[in-house]
Amino acid sequence: MPAKKSFTRQDVYFSSGDATCAAWLYLPEGVASPPVAVLGHGLGATREMRLDAFAERFATAGIACLVFTYRHFGDSGGQPRQLLSITKQLADWDAAIDYVKARRDVDSTRIAVWGSSFGGGHAITVASRHTELRAAVAQCPFTDGLASALALGPRASLELMPALVRDLAAAATGRPPVTVPLAAPPGSPALMSAPDALPGYQALMPEGATFVNAAAARVIPSIAAYRPGRSAKKIRMPILFCVSNNDTVTPPAQTLRYARTAPLGEVRTYNAGHFEFYLGEAFEALVTDQIEFLTRHLGVQPVLEPDRLTSK
Repeated sequence: MPAKKSFTRQDVYFSSGDATCAAWLYLPEGVASPPVAVLGHGLGATREMRLDAFAERFATAGIACLVFTYRHFGDSGGQPRQLLSITKQLADWDAAIDYVKARRDVDSTRIAVWGSSFGGGHAITVASRHTELRAAVAQCPFTDGLASALALGPRASLELMPALVRDLAAAATGRPPVTVPLAAPPGSPALMSAPDALPGYQALMPEGATFVNAAAARVIPSIAAYRPGRSAKKIRMPILFCVSNNDTVTPPAQTLRYARTAPLGEVRTYNAGHFEFYLGEAFEALVTDQIEFLTRHLGVQPVLEPDRLTSK
């Protein structure tokens, strides 16, 4: 375990488009003008779903963190609720970066982005657009909508079509969205129906919290067409790809092909499932690798374990 180091966490908000994103700001104590990482989650997920675990460890290592929830989800603003828009989510990332740049208690010249799953795909896209960033981390990233659709299977994809048609009609007439589950058991219509998808989402929720397992069906075509992995070759800063060897949601073979095109890309692979990355031994392995990468590229001295501080 790493050495203990204190930090503070503030509830903060920043404007994005026509609404406000809710976020946590982690500031390591005793570190003047620390570098900062911006953390965003996956498909329909909110920051409460284990992003705090990563942010606490990064803050302990001397890295400030802004951990935000996308508009239309959780306690962020935006109407209608559960509207998953790739365009809006990328705008939320832009707004989050602008927010940390404007703060005077972090170093605006040392910014990294960190995204997981669908947010990992966003991190690739954002890093390709923001050349001022110092580093990026894409954890079990969604890199290719077609590959993920094929992993879902043609039958499961076809079963989503009636809801899609109804929701497109609802959008055209200003009615509330028609939603589909984000995750469901195998054989059930959902954006994800791998065996580990629904229990994986549920395991990330803190005790007493509620997971809203729904997204407006109108997002389905844009998810299938979204291929953020193609932007990896445009990224000019170091980027770490953390890839699951047996990922049921984001096929690893395609992700690795894209990762190899990043000029300064680094790849770590793990024998843990897509949803196991957030918990237990897999989490420990991931966060250790990510801290090493971020401290190296953000110019932070690693925090040594107490026994290593006294060893000769």
